[in-house]
This record gives sequence, C-alpha cells and structure tokens, in this order.
Amino acid sequence: MADFSELVAQAVNPAMSRAEREAVYTVVRQAVQRLQEREALAPTDARYSLQNHLVEETIRDVEGEIARTAALRKLDAALAAQNKAYNERR
Repeated sequence: MADFSELVAQAVNPAMSRAEREAVYTVVRQAVQRLQEREALAPTDARYSLQNHLVEETIRDVEGEIARTAALRKLDAALAAQNKAYNERR
C-alpha cells in the first residue's frame, strides 16, 4: 500500500486547489472500485471494506501533509516578516 500512497501523493500537490485535488481523489476511488469489480469483490467482503478504508486513509494522510506544508510555509513567512521588522527597528 506504500506504493499506492506514494502514487496518490505524486498526483496531487499543495499548489492545487481543493477542488482539483478532490477530482484526483475521485479518479482514485473510481479506479479502486473498478479493480474491486474486476476481482468480483462483494461489498460484504472484508477485503472490499479494507481497500476502501485504506483509500480514504491515504487521502486523509495526503491532505494532512498538504495542510502541514501550508502551515509551515505560513510560519516561515511570518518569521521572515517578524525578523525584517525587527531588523528595520534596530
């Protein structure tokens, strides 16, 4: 599943809007659904539920990393602005 997570992470980037990322996630969900249909997995099969759970967990993890990256960028920008203001007052 690590390869899958890496694939999803490479398909999206922080510069994309939430709608663009959601479009990628929709394609991922559809691809997994087609694979499940090809394997004839019934919705009552535990593997079906596990695969869906792993997809949603991966999406959540990717979104978490994007939010973390955005927050760190904002903190870096705030620190730079603070340092600049401090140095200008000296």
